Amino acid sequence: MNCIRSAFSIRNGLAAILLPACLFFSAASVSGQTRVMKHLEEQRKSALEEIEWTSRLLKETRSSAQSSLNRLNLLAGQVAARQQILDLLNQEITLMDREIAGINTELNGLGEDLNAIRIKYAKSLQNIHVRHSIQYKWYFVLSAETFTQSIRRMRYLREYSDWQKRQVGLIIKKQTEINLKQEEIAQARTEKLSLLDIRGKENSRLQAEEAEQKAEVRQLAQKQKDLQAELKRKRKEAEALDRQIENLINSEIDRTAAPAGSASSTAAGKSGKEGASPEAGFRETKEERQLSSNFASNRGRLPYPLTGKYKIVSPFGELQHPELKHVRTYNSGIDIQTTAGIDAQAVFNGVVTAVFTVEAGYNHCIIIRHGKYLTVYGNLRAVYVKQGDKVSTRQKLGKIATDIHNATILHFEIRREKEKLNPRQWLN
Repeated sequence: MNCIRSAFSIRNGLAAILLPACLFFSAASVSGQTRVMKHLEEQRKSALEEIEWTSRLLKETRSSAQSSLNRLNLLAGQVAARQQILDLLNQEITLMDREIAGINTELNGLGEDLNAIRIKYAKSLQNIHVRHSIQYKWYFVLSAETFTQSIRRMRYLREYSDWQKRQVGLIIKKQTEINLKQEEIAQARTEKLSLLDIRGKENSRLQAEEAEQKAEVRQLAQKQKDLQAELKRKRKEAEALDRQIENLINSEIDRTAAPAGSASSTAAGKSGKEGASPEAGFRETKEERQLSSNFASNRGRLPYPLTGKYKIVSPFGELQHPELKHVRTYNSGIDIQTTAGIDAQAVFNGVVTAVFTVEAGYNHCIIIRHGKYLTVYGNLRAVYVKQGDKVSTRQKLGKIATDIHNATILHFEIRREKEKLNPRQWLN
């Protein structure tokens, strides 16, 4: 009998150790999945906000040959964001299916546990009915051979009674857990149905946006001559801006460079002290070399050069348009569309090296020097700084101009002297 009680105690001890461990790993798994679901939902909300923002820009920008490519790029971004939402929804639904399967497994396990406890309890009731009547209990105690054995038998009966009470408590607890899991699975199924409904609506919107995108492409194809003329004009404007920027850079290089062959130039070149530069071009001071290094070390972490929401409508470099085979675009920087009234801002500490006007296309422009690096901010209708001003990161520089087609677009470039760099690789 003592062996039986010992075995019973050992089983209870193992259960006490293993059950919390199982619950811990189960809770950890559910917690991890919940975090993933929350992250996916946040990404989906972010993509929806991006679509709403793009839709606003599309409504504000009147269609024309000049703005048609920008509109098409906005639509392409909107379609891509909508597709991202569908991908995220599919991931959420997959996780929800796993969650439902996991809850079902737990529910089956709880059902088996409850059934096992009920069977044990039913057997104990039968034993009480058959053997554990009051008369039997007294007989069981009084028939002991010694007084010590009688005490042990009384203790056993009390422990057996306590065990029965615990079994009743376990049955109630397991039934409560089952009820909670049933509610949990019902909620999960409702959430899944909701996600399926959202996915259906998003898929319909995607089809509508793709149709709109195709219509815009057809429209542009019909206006091929106008579009080619517009691209040619914009290319000339970009070349004019390039010439002005390079002329300003050359002027700075001439201004800072020591006369060729002079003693100071030779000494500086040999010693590498302040005022010398290891490369041809703008001659940096020690402070400017540090600024160059700091700017370079922030590659990929610079803030965007404007204060509000934005969409890039024209990327860097010379590119074949993916939808229009007859269209090839060129950009020394990037064009960023926003809403009217937004300011341009400095992306890093530096000195305003030039404020000038481009007669066609770019309105007022600002160049800020960051040691060897330059940032260019074009198409401003008002300027808040002047040449020689020291500026800090995120300092407002001027108001971005809105054109006759109601498009507010900032032209932005990053250069290392005359070398044109892709701003997307530098911005955060």
